[in-house]
This record gives sequence, structure tokens and C-alpha cells, in this order.
Amino acid sequence: MEYILLVVGFVLLIKGADFFVDGASSIAKKLKVSSLIIGLTVVSLGTSMPEAAVSISASLSGNNAISLGNVIGSNIFNFLMVVGISSLILPVATDSDILKRDMPINIGITVVLLVMLLDGTLSRLDAVIILLLFAAYMFILIRSALKNRTDDTEKIQRVLPWSTSIIFVVAGIAAIIGGGQLVVNSAKTIAVNLGMGETLVGLTVVAIGTSLPELVTSIVAAKKGDSGIAMGNVVGSNIFNILLILGMTGTIKPMTADAEFFIDTGILIAVSLMMLLFAFTKRETNRLEGAFCVLVYIAYTAYIIMRAFGVLTI
Repeated sequence: MEYILLVVGFVLLIKGADFFVDGASSIAKKLKVSSLIIGLTVVSLGTSMPEAAVSISASLSGNNAISLGNVIGSNIFNFLMVVGISSLILPVATDSDILKRDMPINIGITVVLLVMLLDGTLSRLDAVIILLLFAAYMFILIRSALKNRTDDTEKIQRVLPWSTSIIFVVAGIAAIIGGGQLVVNSAKTIAVNLGMGETLVGLTVVAIGTSLPELVTSIVAAKKGDSGIAMGNVVGSNIFNILLILGMTGTIKPMTADAEFFIDTGILIAVSLMMLLFAFTKRETNRLEGAFCVLVYIAYTAYIIMRAFGVLTI
């Protein structure tokens, strides 16, 4: 049954992402807001909902390793696999706003998270600070959207009526959330039955499962030539994961973190810097860089598996 649910979840994710991209892109054109802003806000929030649901649920049940590992693992997966695979299909262009504003913000908040975890906990005060940073980031995005209203939609292929666009967005989000939950729950059951520990499950199975919406949405957007949504979705989701999801989760219940999470957060910072460097080369992540990202993720996965089973001690 778990394998059947896994397949059903994948189908919901794929179709949901397709509907969501079409609806969000149409809304962007009608509002004369760039697809980049839509990717950084609406699409990012929609594709981050599985992470939010899983992290909050895990925190309430006392599974801190799954909750924190889900966010860190998802962000690593988003940069290395989502951008990597999307770039293999078609080089992913990076908007100047992402280079100058969003990527540095992403690196900065990841460093802040690392500092907050130095005492082994993410306290309620830390979480409230993170939520305030999220509010500030949203203010910056909204101000930018209002200031730079433009008909920057030449790459959007479909323009739908308002009612259809809203239905597509709502139906897409519902399918993405439902599909993400089916994939995560079934994959988690399979993984636990195979004897995987909580931290490893959080960093791999749950992180990959909740990042599938980002993966599918970015691939669909890349195929349609809308790199604003493709890259904006990834960077926006990573920022949302840390500021919104960890902010909400930590506010509900303080979280603890062991030494392994310091290493993984450090790896996330290194990966974020690498993606910023790639983006500076011709303002895009090309196929060669995408292939390198995929290889790095495979190496990282091998590392955390060996670490979990005691083959490596760091």
C-alpha cells in the first residue's frame, strides 16, 4: 500500500505543479507583477507548505531531529537537485534582483541560524526574531513589487481568466500539499521499516519528499522558459523554510540540535555560496554547473548515510 500511495503522491505533485505554475503566471501578468516576485512569494509559499506541515507536526510530537533536519535537508536539496536538474533541462537564468538581494539574504539568514544553534537550541526568542526577519523580508518584496510594476510577462505562455487562474492556483496548492504528504508519509514508513534513524530520515526521506513540489514546479517552469519562477521558487522557498517554518515551529515549541546539525548547516552555507558564484557566471546556472550540483548532492547523501551508520564520525 505504501508504494501505491507513493505513486499517487508523485502524480498529484506533477499535475499540481503544472496547474500552479499556469495559474500563478497568469495572475502575474494580470497584476503586471514580474514572474520573479510571484516565484519568490506565491509559488515559494505554496511549495513550502509540505515542509511547514511536516515540521510543525514533527515538532509537536517531539521529533526535533525530523523537524530541523527537514528544513536544512530541504534547502540543500533545493539548491543542489532542484536547480541542478532544472539546469540540465535548460540553463536557469538568474535575475539581477535575486543576485543582489535574495541570494545574499538567504546566505545571511542561514548564518544567523547557525549562530542561534550554537547553544544547542532554537529558543522561542530565537524563533520570534526569525519571524520578525520574515516580516521584514516580505515588506521588502511587497515594496519592490509595487515599485516595479511592469508588464514583464513576455515569457509566460498562457494567460487565463481571473476565475480560472485562482482555481488553478488553489487546486494546484491542494494537489501539491496532498501529494507531498502522501509521498512523505509512505516514504517515511518504508524508510523506518528499513531501520533508518530519525535524523537520517529527516535529512533525506522527509527533506526530499517535502522538496518534491519545488523540484517539480521548477522543472515545469524551466520547460516553459519561465526562469523567474524556476529560480525564484528555489531561493524563495529556502528563505521561507528558515524564516517562516522554523520561526513558526520554534515559537510553538523550542527545538534542540545536536552537533551534526552544525555540520549540515555549515554545508548549507557552503552550497549557498557556491550557487551564488554559479549565478554570477553569465547570470545563469548552466548544464555543466547543474551536473556538478547533482554530483555534490549524491556525495552529501553518501556522507550523511555513512555518518548515520557509524562509518564516519564527523
